Amino acid sequence: MILELDCGNSFIKWRVLGVGGGMTVGEGVVDSDLALLESLNAIVSLSLTYCRLVSVRTTEETGALTALLKSAYGVSVACAAPSREMSGVRNGYEEYERLGLDRWLAMLGGFHLASGSCLVLDFGTAVTADFIDSDGEHLGGFICPGMPLMRNQLRTHTRKIRYGDIAAERALESLAPGRTTVEAVERGCSLMLRGFVLTQLEMARSYWGEDFVVFLTGGDASLVSGVVPEARVVPDLVFVGLAMACPLS
Repeated sequence: MILELDCGNSFIKWRVLGVGGGMTVGEGVVDSDLALLESLNAIVSLSLTYCRLVSVRTTEETGALTALLKSAYGVSVACAAPSREMSGVRNGYEEYERLGLDRWLAMLGGFHLASGSCLVLDFGTAVTADFIDSDGEHLGGFICPGMPLMRNQLRTHTRKIRYGDIAAERALESLAPGRTTVEAVERGCSLMLRGFVLTQLEMARSYWGEDFVVFLTGGDASLVSGVVPEARVVPDLVFVGLAMACPLS
């Protein structure tokens, strides 16, 4: 079995693939290394032979996790690393090693699936957009706050904005002007994300006309999917790139 990990700043997304990297036998999102072990140990007949991961955490945090996995399961751990070029994609950053590894892997996965020009939009804690030309050239991208960051900033800096996650979810059942604070905040932030997406689409069309593929990934991709009905929603796009960066052989 193969364990794949996407270690973000706040959460760890994981999945376990069956023999040969086929069917997914378990997956989830956890908020700590110990919670990851608990989730893995709940899988019946777990037998890990390989682990690959991408991490945007500190070297020390990533090292602690890999040591924990080796100790618990005796498994070798391959970590994705920055690269100037891989699988036909050329990193567009002036300092290629400073491009977030999760963004890099999502671009590898998107270009592989599109076989041509693509726009990769990732909706997590932060929102990122990346443009990859038909020849694999990364033209650059954008980063802006995602829903969690926008929501938390308003909660932190505005005393009267206080509400829970359930209220936030209910508020997004409509995008009509809010008649409560939670509705106004959640719908306003959602509309900001939609506006961001429309700007990225306009820019992509200025490059490629209509000859490109749009990928939506990340936990909040569903909030904007209606703006881009033709987009391909690929929740595990980072894992597609991770398999390319850290092959079994």
